[in-house]
Amino acid sequence: MKRFLPWIILAVAAACIAANWLPPKMANDDFDFSRFGEIPVLVGGRIKPLDTVARNSLLIIHGKQELRLEGGKRLSAMQWLTDSLFNAPVADQYPVFVVQNAEVLGLFGWQQSDRKYFSFAEFAPFLKQIDEQAAQSDKLEAVQRSAYQSAILNLRNGLSLYQRLKNSIQPEGAENFTTELQSFASSVPGAATAARQRAMGENFDKANLDDVAQMIQRYERLSDMAYILAVPPLEPNGEWHSVGNSLLRSVALGEIHPIVTEYAVIGDAYRANDRTLFNQHVQLVTDWFAKERPNTMKRASFEFLINRLQPFSQSMTLYVLAFLLACASWLRSSSLLRRSAFYVLLLALAIHTFGLVSRMYLQERPPVTNLYSSAIFIGWGAVIVALILERIFKDGIGAACAGAIGFVTLIIAHHLAGSGDTLEMLQAVLDTNIWLATHVVAITTGYSAMFLAGMLAIIYVVRGVFTRSLKKQTADSLARMTYGVICFATLFSFVGTVLGGIWADQSWGRFWGWDPKENGAVLIVLWCAITLHARWGGFIRQRGLMIMALFGNIVTSFSWFGVNMLGVGLHSYGFMQKAFPWLVGFMISQLALMAVAAMPLEKWRSFAPARVPSRGGPPQIPAPLPAGQAPTH
Repeated sequence: MKRFLPWIILAVAAACIAANWLPPKMANDDFDFSRFGEIPVLVGGRIKPLDTVARNSLLIIHGKQELRLEGGKRLSAMQWLTDSLFNAPVADQYPVFVVQNAEVLGLFGWQQSDRKYFSFAEFAPFLKQIDEQAAQSDKLEAVQRSAYQSAILNLRNGLSLYQRLKNSIQPEGAENFTTELQSFASSVPGAATAARQRAMGENFDKANLDDVAQMIQRYERLSDMAYILAVPPLEPNGEWHSVGNSLLRSVALGEIHPIVTEYAVIGDAYRANDRTLFNQHVQLVTDWFAKERPNTMKRASFEFLINRLQPFSQSMTLYVLAFLLACASWLRSSSLLRRSAFYVLLLALAIHTFGLVSRMYLQERPPVTNLYSSAIFIGWGAVIVALILERIFKDGIGAACAGAIGFVTLIIAHHLAGSGDTLEMLQAVLDTNIWLATHVVAITTGYSAMFLAGMLAIIYVVRGVFTRSLKKQTADSLARMTYGVICFATLFSFVGTVLGGIWADQSWGRFWGWDPKENGAVLIVLWCAITLHARWGGFIRQRGLMIMALFGNIVTSFSWFGVNMLGVGLHSYGFMQKAFPWLVGFMISQLALMAVAAMPLEKWRSFAPARVPSRGGPPQIPAPLPAGQAPTH
């Protein structure tokens, strides 16, 4: 029975993952938020489903993709967005805005308490004051802002986004928008006639002309405020428009876009709590897209599926399980647990790969386009190399590295997603698939290998210093793995850096400009070269190689994240205040491990001399160190 243990563990893990892939059940008399979330819209230059807009918007404002209300009730992102679009008075009461800064709370005369979530209705009397304070903060660079200035600016941005959402599909406060649109459509021809009569000095219907002018002003404001462009073009290569802009265009076209009319009915049905009518017209909208824009609907539906499946979150869970199984295999010297970890890692990698390929399909780009995707790809590449090492050495070390790096990189990606859409439009200089598929992929593959080498070094030091499990065979295996991975990293880092110079020459007219990011890339190449030459020249052996690999973690993390947070240079992604302490903490932890690794071998538990028990005889004499112990330098 024991020999089937790896397959049993894999089957249980796969069953748990498969349960999350089943579509959620919806009551027959409930609002069909799922189908409503599949409707494609244009936001931020990219066509995406409403579900993505809801998740990203709530993440920016609330820090989470779910809203928890008093009494334990939970609202999905789509429920919150639907209320924001069609039932603003209700949405205004939701505690969605996060404020934890005491100075910001003091601005409104509030005392700091355990409460950190507030509603729009609570901030409504202070909107002008918030705008004025945020405008002052906005003049400063991100790295120069105080905690108060960053907090007030984030609050203003969140409030602004929420107000734009409320005025994206219908004017805020609309009661019966369907009737309003019918009245507008019937009044426009008469208003046009009245305008011509007025221009010719004839008698005209002033009341009708004034009514239409008022509605036009209302729709101009709706057009200016809109965050979502929800109206697709009727012609093949036309532009998307906001509802307000589409209504303004309808004056000249003589008819209102059918999607605008459908949204009006959907909104009225939602406010009236008419679930049947709501679901019917949501179905009509999706049917219209399926017929008129089949490719758009297909991609939006697929992105909605990815949002629901959350493949990277599921991969994280499996990576943790695999890491624990690999560690357990060391404690119990169990090949069955090691094989179980390997199989679980294959499942995690398959789901990780599915998520990565899905992003490539949706964005129509190579795998790395921003910091978020670089974390996804670096973890993916490191897991593959670690699994190859595990397949070769079969000692659980590769499996442990794969689980740890896979989990950590996906956690980093998760926190990088807090700024909104991770499938954002590329900057103009990055808009070339050739270089994204060569330079960026090569350089991030080098990052993957360097972090894997650093992880192997961490395992070497931790097992050697704090446990007695680092035997000669294990130490030799770790040294061979680390050496091979650093060779691999040197090749890809060097090739990626050269390709980056060629790209820079085509983009900016110079091969090398000592930009911070370029300096960071060459630092990795130089450190890899220094490490290899020190090893070849006999200046370092096992322990020295591991110490230098640990410092490679510092160099790589600085190149990957640090230079991006300097706020200068052509490659800067901007200062991330929340990420900076974590980066510094990681660097300090690696320096601490280097210091621990530099201790005399007598202090390492795995290499400490064994002592012969004494019963009143001569003093205890240290036994000789084990044969083949790790070198002293």
